[in-house]
Amino acid sequence: MTNIIIADDHTMFLEGLISLLRNVPEITVTGKASNGKELLKLLEENTADVLLLDISMPEMDGVDATKILKKNYPDLKIIILTTHSNAHIIAKLNRLGVDGYLLKNAEKDELLYAIKKVQSGEHYFSKEVAAIHKEYETNLKKNLSSTTELSNREKEILVLIAKQLTAAEIAEKTFISLNTVNTHKRNLLSKLNVKNTAGLVKFAIELGLLD
Repeated sequence: MTNIIIADDHTMFLEGLISLLRNVPEITVTGKASNGKELLKLLEENTADVLLLDISMPEMDGVDATKILKKNYPDLKIIILTTHSNAHIIAKLNRLGVDGYLLKNAEKDELLYAIKKVQSGEHYFSKEVAAIHKEYETNLKKNLSSTTELSNREKEILVLIAKQLTAAEIAEKTFISLNTVNTHKRNLLSKLNVKNTAGLVKFAIELGLLD
């Protein structure tokens, strides 16, 4: 028997999923939550083998909840069940150690297969999610090769730009002149082959420099 808890703030989807799983003999839904904080409180009194977790929830989202869950409940298998197919979010949750990732348009059979896989100690990412993540990893490797051309100071400036510090704030923080900051920024734009600050920020995010 597999005990499952579901966390999702969309009531119709949540109740529909519970109804679907209750018709599966080997599965028992032991609890439900509408946000991360409610989920953590629920887990203090209820045990589960598998958690079906949404990402966008009020009070505490699925990403922040995962950070806590992986630390406090290392044996709990987490399957992300969401509408989000953003490559950066997928990569971040993969780094946090989620056991599975499905989009909400998944068929019932695929969901049940994913539950079975993660409970047996394996991982399961849907084909669509896996393809997105593979492309992300490929681009990441290309970007990493670009960063080998950057000096340590340029990498530091890149992170500070991505954290939305102004040129003046970066100059003050790194004890260099404003002109030097602007020179570093021009060099970053050239070396990383991006057109503007937004491109630098995107690059830093894809590399996971802000995590």
